[in-house]
Amino acid sequence: MSAPIKETADAPVRGPVAKTPVRPGDDRSEGVVLNVFSHGFLALWALLIILPLLWLVLSSFKTDTQIGGSALGWPQNWSLDVFGRAWDKGIGDYFLNTVIVLVFSVPLTMLFGSMAAYVLARYEFWGNRFLYYFFVAGAMFPVFLALVPLFFMVKRLDMLNTYQGLILVYVAYSMPFTVFFMHAFFRTLPTAVFEAAILDGASHSRTFFQVMLPMAKPGLVSVGIFNTLGQWNQFILPTVLMQPQSGDDPERYVLTQGLIQLQQQQGYASDLPVLFAGVTIAMIPMLVVYLSFQRQVQAGLTSATLK
Repeated sequence: MSAPIKETADAPVRGPVAKTPVRPGDDRSEGVVLNVFSHGFLALWALLIILPLLWLVLSSFKTDTQIGGSALGWPQNWSLDVFGRAWDKGIGDYFLNTVIVLVFSVPLTMLFGSMAAYVLARYEFWGNRFLYYFFVAGAMFPVFLALVPLFFMVKRLDMLNTYQGLILVYVAYSMPFTVFFMHAFFRTLPTAVFEAAILDGASHSRTFFQVMLPMAKPGLVSVGIFNTLGQWNQFILPTVLMQPQSGDDPERYVLTQGLIQLQQQQGYASDLPVLFAGVTIAMIPMLVVYLSFQRQVQAGLTSATLK
C-alpha cells in the first residue's frame, strides 16, 4: 500500500486556487480607479474637441436665420453652394497663398533644423552646449517682443508683403523647436552605424543624408506635422509682415488673415454661413494631414523613449 503524498514547499498545490479579493487599499484597485479616471478624462477631452468642430461644420449648411434662431439645431438644407461662395469671395486666393508659403517654409525648416540638430547631437566641439541652449532659448522667447525689430528688419530687406520674406521668418520662427526635438532624436540613434559609415569612406554629408537622416524618419514626420500645423495657423506674423505697402501692392493674405478680411467685408450684410464655410475649408486640410500621419506622429514621439 503506497504512502500518502506529503505536501512540500516545492510541490504544486492541488485543487482550485481561490482568487484574492481586491481590497480597497490594494494596488490593483488603485490601478483600476486610475484607469477609469484617465479614460473618462480622455473621453471628456475628445468631446470638448469634436463637438465644437461638428457644430462649426453644421453651421456652414445653415442660413443666418437658422443660426440666429437655433444655434444647436440641424441644418434644413444640405447644399454645398455656401462653400463655392466662400471660395469665390477670396478664400481660394488665401488658401493658395498659404500653400505657396508652406510648400517652401516647412521643407526648409526641416532641412536646416535637422542639419543643426545633427551636428549638435553627434559632434563635440567648443561652444556646442552654448549653441544648443541658444536654440532652446529661442523657443521660450515670445514672438510679440520681436515684432517691431522684425518688421524693420524685413522692411530693410525690401521683403514686406512678399512670399520669400514670410518664408524666411517662418523658418527662423520654427527652428528652435525643430532643433530641440531632432537633437534628442539624433542622440538616440546607434553610434555603431555612424562609425561604420565613416570607416567605409562615406563623407560627413553623405553619412547624414543617406544613413542618419533616413533612420530619423519617424522624428522628421512628427516634427514636420507640428511645424505644418503651427505655420498654417500662424496669425500674428503674417498680420505684421503681409500688409500691402502701397495702392499698387497686391494683397497676399494667408488664410488666417483672409478669414478676418472676410468678416470685415461683410459689414452689416451678415453672411455667417460663408464665414463658417471659410473656417471649415481652412480646417479640413490640417485634419486630413494629422489623421493620415497619426501613427507616424505617435511612433516618432515614443521611439526616442523606447530606444
